[in-house]
Amino acid sequence: MRRLLSLFPLLVLALFFSCQNSPNSSAELGKKPASYSDLETLFTEWREFENPPLHEGAPDYRKVTFEQRMPQFQDLQTRLLQMDTSGWSIPEQVDWRIVWAEMNGFDFNYRILKPWERDPAFYKSIWMERSDVPDHEGPTHHKVLELWQYSFPLDESGKAKFLAELRSIPALNTQAKINLTGNAKELWAAGVPTIEKQAEDLKNMLVLADLTKDPDLKKAIEEAQSSTKDFVAWLEAEASKKDGPSGIGKENYTWYLQNVHLVPLTWEDEVMILKRELARAWSSLKLEEHQNRDLPPLEAANTPEEFEQLTEKSIQKMMNFLEKEEILTVKDYFEPALRKHRGRFVPEERRNFFTIGMHIDPLPLYSHFYHWFELAIMDNEPHESLVRRGPLLYNIFDSRNEGTATAVEEMFMDAGLYEDSPRSREIVYIMIAQRAARGLGSLYAQANEMTMVEAGGIHSNYTPRGWMKTEKELLLFEQHLYMRQPGYGSSYITGKYLLEDALADFARIKEEKGEEFLLRDFFDQLNGIGSIPIALGHWEMTGVDPLSRK
Repeated sequence: MRRLLSLFPLLVLALFFSCQNSPNSSAELGKKPASYSDLETLFTEWREFENPPLHEGAPDYRKVTFEQRMPQFQDLQTRLLQMDTSGWSIPEQVDWRIVWAEMNGFDFNYRILKPWERDPAFYKSIWMERSDVPDHEGPTHHKVLELWQYSFPLDESGKAKFLAELRSIPALNTQAKINLTGNAKELWAAGVPTIEKQAEDLKNMLVLADLTKDPDLKKAIEEAQSSTKDFVAWLEAEASKKDGPSGIGKENYTWYLQNVHLVPLTWEDEVMILKRELARAWSSLKLEEHQNRDLPPLEAANTPEEFEQLTEKSIQKMMNFLEKEEILTVKDYFEPALRKHRGRFVPEERRNFFTIGMHIDPLPLYSHFYHWFELAIMDNEPHESLVRRGPLLYNIFDSRNEGTATAVEEMFMDAGLYEDSPRSREIVYIMIAQRAARGLGSLYAQANEMTMVEAGGIHSNYTPRGWMKTEKELLLFEQHLYMRQPGYGSSYITGKYLLEDALADFARIKEEKGEEFLLRDFFDQLNGIGSIPIALGHWEMTGVDPLSRK
């Protein structure tokens, strides 16, 4: 693997220097003395700027508006780059890099990704459920309606907010027809069903407790639904005119990884890592099956009662394992967070990849549900840093949140979670293989070396036991997301690699100092740094900066 064993010295040195001087900055840009409070002030201004002005009640993504606002963005970016951070603590420098990465994300979206021009799904406004990561996966506009945040029946303030969000949908749909000038054929085709689903979700809203009884709400929903259907018809009519690529290409992909998501890898590095993990997962699965060949197969829960018993047993086992084996400090809000997302019984003929495994043994997926612990921490113990308190923009959190959730599936297994259920280990390797396969396909699609359908073929054919052949909707959803959000499909496996690298340094430094290594210390520190790129977390937890070391 090119430069992998030495942690990519040339690449990461280049990234380090770009962290000090943006690729867009001039050589003569001088540094000025700055305090951390200056960064906090700038961060507040930046976040206010990043939220676009309104046009006819909807966020304004028109080309003319971007052009008018770019000088203000460039001023904010220049002020950040002029900050002399020498003498700042590592956590303070980490926050500077986060702001730097977010500004690079804005710049990249403006220059290359342009979701408001290329991606019809960007205009999805209705979100029925909370995401399992800090913010929505993929590019999302700034005035979405988060139905899961509302309690029905609505009080007066809730109704006013709900109405305002509903009434912005027709204006946004109208604006979308002006803005969507891109030629990304696959993004366009896959985006149409997303908007169709919005029309269905709006229809379903009418059956909620008080909505059909309130004439204002009923009218607003019906108008939003009618506008959405009209938008779908327009998208379908325009689809035949689209014939261009949807991927951003290798060079853009690598720049985005390094300068926005702060992942010290290239497109080629990620391909090799995912190939390695795919081969390792398959071979490890077959070795597990060989070792377990004389054991009876695990039986799936095939009634609601069986599933409920399996679920309850698994939740108790998970929480007891984490606490008694001193994996991490278990907060009192962890178990309620897991229980809220425990899953429900699905008939065998309707199960997809994740629910197949969940009905055999939920623990591999519940390990991945570490997501809900992280979100519960954000909800109950917001980070003291203003920069880290809320979700980072542009899915910059993916290497941390998706990488950690994937890594702990295997880490918990290796720490003894399945000592009494050896065949459950097989499910863990199946899940790793699936994530490696789907990420690998997405890399080829972003490079425009494969279509999304062909990438889905890797995703489906290289997932063991045919578990990805059961539901085409899941396959389409995942490959569509990974085309919309470069780097997300690979982040599960590459983030896992980066977390393992952080754990290795954490343990090595303890050993060199003659200190005892405690797994709980590692995870507690990880949970304490916030949902930031794992390379930055690595630096803060160990003092070793993987973005700049040789």
